Amino acid sequence: MENSTTLFLARWRNSVHPKLKKIEIRGRHREGDPRERAPRDLPPRVRKLLLVVRQFGAGTIREDDKGGQDEVCAAIEAADGGGRFKEDVWSRPGGGGGISRVLQDGGVWEKAGVNVSVVYGVMPPDAYRAAKGVKDGADDAKPGPVPFFAAGISSVLHPKNPFAPTLHFNYRYFETDAPKDSPGAPRQWWFGGGTDLTPAYIFEEDVKHFHTVQKQACDKFDPSFYPRFKKWCDDYFYIKHRGERRGLGGIFFDDLNDYDQEMLLAFSTECTKSVVPAYIPLIERRKNMPFTEDHKTWQQLRRGRYVEFNLVYDRGTTFGLKTGGRIESILVSLPLTSRWEYDHESNPSIPIDGGVL
Repeated sequence: MENSTTLFLARWRNSVHPKLKKIEIRGRHREGDPRERAPRDLPPRVRKLLLVVRQFGAGTIREDDKGGQDEVCAAIEAADGGGRFKEDVWSRPGGGGGISRVLQDGGVWEKAGVNVSVVYGVMPPDAYRAAKGVKDGADDAKPGPVPFFAAGISSVLHPKNPFAPTLHFNYRYFETDAPKDSPGAPRQWWFGGGTDLTPAYIFEEDVKHFHTVQKQACDKFDPSFYPRFKKWCDDYFYIKHRGERRGLGGIFFDDLNDYDQEMLLAFSTECTKSVVPAYIPLIERRKNMPFTEDHKTWQQLRRGRYVEFNLVYDRGTTFGLKTGGRIESILVSLPLTSRWEYDHESNPSIPIDGGVL
């Protein structure tokens, strides 16, 4: 697993910004050779991971070779026409860190967040169960802390105009590493992620375009991916206590390790690259449409559903909270504004150009 993880990190570097080398890691540091910057008391595997993380972007990211975070942020700023991202480079006390970029109160975006992270360390069994999406007693982890490593990119984009849809995407790699007969989870790796659309008002041409791009990305690797991952998305983004889906779907997968590791990394990268062509054309169509206060109220009510799912059911949110993750980065997915009304019923008399979700 050590070699495969190092390969993964080397191939994933284009999704990570050079500023990751500024992350502070606990332990002794020396100037000069980056191979001497890792604490010498770390286990060999973790030490190697740390060395690779420290060299992310060190002469590997060119101006014409942008990573996923750069590409998405550039497209968002261009569509906004004036707003700019605030960037935070952060460290996780338990190991690793990341970069959070947030654009708030722009011309088009109420809130747009795009994060990358590379974290490792140990997590309690309940965090492992959250990461795997299993119930107590149904997993293969023994009592005790679970060594883990995770890397990925995630984003949620909330536009101001109620006719412009919200978008979420997340692509990640995860592994656990407990030797045989030791406490914790067994050695294993998997990929997870997806891209999904959550409009307040439905425009069939937008939905068709979005799903067409998702299918094209999937079909480059396996024609079974799109129907399989589309259904998975519909089933996952379901608000059980409301009896309704969060949005209009997309693709979603998790715990995926039954294909070649390099193939799954290439697939995740392709899906990340498909975000801009799938989503930005919808924003350009809808961002300047006139709307009323009634339209805005309905958008706020639908955002309430979004918040409910993220705080109650989302595996990524639960995992981040249980592993002591950075709260600002974990909750960046929540909109600036949302609304709950007692026993609200949608008003079909509201004049709209698209259908009500």
